[in-house]
Amino acid sequence: MSTCPVNGLSFRENVDHMVESAMRILGVSETLGEAIKACRSVLQVKFPVKLRGQVKVFTGWRAIHSEHLLPTKGGLRFAPIVSQDEVEALAALMTYKCALADVPFGGSKGGLLIDPREYDDDEIRTIVARFTLNLAKKGFLDPATSVPAPDMGTGEREMAWIAETYKQLYPQDINSNACVTGKPLDHGGIAGRTEATGRGIQYAIQEFFRHPDDVAEAGLSDGLSSQRVVIQGLGNVGYHAAKFLSEIDNAMVIGVIVSSGAVVNLDGLDIEALHQYHREHRSLRGFPGGTFVDDSEQVLEMECDILILAALEAQIHGGNAVRIRAKLIVEGANGPVTCQGEKILMDKGSVILPDIYVNSGGVVVSYFEWTKNLSHMRYGRLQRRYEATRAMHQLTALESLTGQQVPEWMRSEIVQGASELDLVRSGLDDTMREAYRQIREVMVESEEIDDMRTAAYVIAIDKIARWYRIQGIS
Repeated sequence: MSTCPVNGLSFRENVDHMVESAMRILGVSETLGEAIKACRSVLQVKFPVKLRGQVKVFTGWRAIHSEHLLPTKGGLRFAPIVSQDEVEALAALMTYKCALADVPFGGSKGGLLIDPREYDDDEIRTIVARFTLNLAKKGFLDPATSVPAPDMGTGEREMAWIAETYKQLYPQDINSNACVTGKPLDHGGIAGRTEATGRGIQYAIQEFFRHPDDVAEAGLSDGLSSQRVVIQGLGNVGYHAAKFLSEIDNAMVIGVIVSSGAVVNLDGLDIEALHQYHREHRSLRGFPGGTFVDDSEQVLEMECDILILAALEAQIHGGNAVRIRAKLIVEGANGPVTCQGEKILMDKGSVILPDIYVNSGGVVVSYFEWTKNLSHMRYGRLQRRYEATRAMHQLTALESLTGQQVPEWMRSEIVQGASELDLVRSGLDDTMREAYRQIREVMVESEEIDDMRTAAYVIAIDKIARWYRIQGIS
């Protein structure tokens, strides 16, 4: 089990602490360790934009943590709390996340210090174009070397604007669409990318419940459909995770937390209705399908089976971890549990599914989108009708041999070639299952490791270290 320093750590220091714990277990040398941890480059840009008759100067960052594989990958967040430390920490986390998921990218991250709610659509588009220009001209945006994606405060609209600006700058680049992922489907995006992180959370929890020993260790029983869930965050990630778990897996979401309060219904919340209400009113107050609670901490600390953290970092820490009563903590956001908070939770017997694993769905499907853009062909185009025709021949042969007719509902399910969305979901599900298998395998084989986060970091660092050793750095 990893140990935690007494004093509080910054987000970047929390990430480095977990990396160092994994390195000690692996016996990584100090020289190699420093090479792996080092952030290769950080770009800070300050650019003026004339808005509403006056000039405003914006500050943004792009951190490249590791170029051991290219391109480097990581989202762009627009928020009033963005800082260089945060961007560097998230870039490092992306390096390890890609390694764990076997996605051949290095890690990067970007951010713009801005509150998007203060600007209209045309103004945001102008700001995005200027930010894109600064990143591209400095070599921090390129389909072969550095590829952003959506994050907090950005979405497919902003990604389409980035791709459009990049194409205007480099019209000769036939792979310009691959300079960014998370684009709208009709602008070079891929089916399933919008909900990818939330879907990945669902797949991670599903995989956890396929292992009775792990379920029992968390103090849980029965299947996913009998679990009471509290979710912090109702943005893209939290909404989709809550929607899929409640509608597909029949889990009971009893609490949803946002920055302005929370809503509780012990009989289960209608997530779609709640989401629509929140979009319309920008608040959960007054939602008729549950009880509004002003103090979000009360709901974060309420008794439940699964607590999904899909908002910000450092939400569970040394000051409140002792009051958390969830049995399974699922990190849908990056770094939502601090080092000190984790130690307290583990001492209490809680099980944590770590962010490095749980929220990797976004980058996995971004990888699929990037390769789609490079191939200039949608997934399923070559094989879908062939698969459908072959399945039809097999059904016809089966019916001929047995003399029985296959029911129509079954026929329509079987005689259907895989669409792009089917293939994306299949690839994501396979990735989440395989990563979980590797994590469990390490925990079984090592007497030093008894938590999933340490196991995940050991796997990631081992893969990266092997690459560096081949390059002669040991």
